[in-house]
Amino acid sequence: MKHPGIVISALRGGSGKTILTVGIIAALRKLGNRVAPFKKGPDYIDAGWLSLAAGRPCYNLDSFLIDSRTLLSLFHQHTVNTDLAVIEGNRGLYDCIDIKGETSTAELAKLLKLPVLLCIDGTKTTRTMAAVVSGCRQFDAQVTLSGVILNRVAGPRHEKILRDSIEHHCGVPVVGSLPKLGGHTFPERHMGLVPTPEHEWADPAIRQMAEIAAKYVDLEKIRTIARRDAGTLQVRKDAPENLDPTQRPVVPTSGRPKIGVVRDSAFQFYYPENIEALSDNGAELVFISPLAQRDFPDLDALYIGGGFPETHAAELAENTQFRNRIKSLADAGLPIYAECGGLMYLGESLVLEGKTYPMCGIFPVVLGLSKKPRGHGYTLIRVIRDTPFYRTGDHIKGHEFHYSYVLEWTGEPPGLAFDMLRGTGCDRKKDGLTYKNVLATYTHIHALGTPAWAHAMVRNAVNYQATKNNPASRP
Repeated sequence: MKHPGIVISALRGGSGKTILTVGIIAALRKLGNRVAPFKKGPDYIDAGWLSLAAGRPCYNLDSFLIDSRTLLSLFHQHTVNTDLAVIEGNRGLYDCIDIKGETSTAELAKLLKLPVLLCIDGTKTTRTMAAVVSGCRQFDAQVTLSGVILNRVAGPRHEKILRDSIEHHCGVPVVGSLPKLGGHTFPERHMGLVPTPEHEWADPAIRQMAEIAAKYVDLEKIRTIARRDAGTLQVRKDAPENLDPTQRPVVPTSGRPKIGVVRDSAFQFYYPENIEALSDNGAELVFISPLAQRDFPDLDALYIGGGFPETHAAELAENTQFRNRIKSLADAGLPIYAECGGLMYLGESLVLEGKTYPMCGIFPVVLGLSKKPRGHGYTLIRVIRDTPFYRTGDHIKGHEFHYSYVLEWTGEPPGLAFDMLRGTGCDRKKDGLTYKNVLATYTHIHALGTPAWAHAMVRNAVNYQATKNNPASRP
């Protein structure tokens, strides 16, 4: 099948491609196009903006976390009823984790057989940029470089020499040219844009970017490129299954297990596939928030994703009823899986600018916050101790991005379940804090790359449901 689409890439991070991609998606949607948004690489924040711009979920296409066959199936599944796909790359077009280029945006474009639009920052450069674009085009002849979008152009004269140089020397059309934009419509948090749930002006900001894209980018030419230059994919509809079917959890007909998902502006980093995988395996999802509620619902398992709990530390600390309930349920054996921000919430306390904020107290660890990332990038994990979710000897691929770090252990440090073959982890190249049926880790996983995770979540929920309903069966 042919799937019309484009990949928007750049020469480096910070070139403005996220804001540009958001604007293009929103502008195309305003014209009546059904746009399927995707983000290349591990990312939650950019994906949130792309999703808001498109009015539909944004899915991540990550060739490190997910095998190529599954990526093709995922791409096909979410584009069949759309007009075109728009994929935002990450970092530079050919940037990757090694010299082979296997995890680069360029390799993803080749896998999906989609044309690339290159966003270039024109600041303080003219004809030299033609040499750069020419180099990108010749570096890999299998990459279809179909257009260039100029960004941060100083004025009409600057735009003309950039456009003329690139089109004359490279034979690549310039399909858009954005001037230097005043103001800070999209402020940045850490390494990405501020998460969409954290401010009320997300919708007005996206409308503004749609207007800018419509004014300065040739949207019709982009649609033409998306249709004309996309190749034909051979997609198998049966996505691979990396787990023995006999290990699937058996969900009782009497009632689906309820898995709570903590989702609000403090905990918002969830891949759509992770949420969908829990539901597909038979769980009933219950979304809860320590920022918005005191009462804790009746649950059979709990999933706490990442986010920025440090920006809501006072509110999280103040809700003692919610924190104490999680602690008592953990003591009673409730299965809990926590990633990054979730790990921070399950610790003893957070220390921010000299002030201590009590958290759930499940793990005897005090965490502080650094000005620079303490862990950033892909992770490779070897499980060295059995956990309720993984077994000794398992190997897991994931990613981490955290500024928090261990200040002190308030008690005996728990045995950590993971060896970090790649990445930083929690402490001394170790990760995976465990307590009864609780596992907390700095590593984020993707359900399509680690399908055993969702099976284990639901299996543990089913087991807890059974013991909860039959106290005599408890050990």
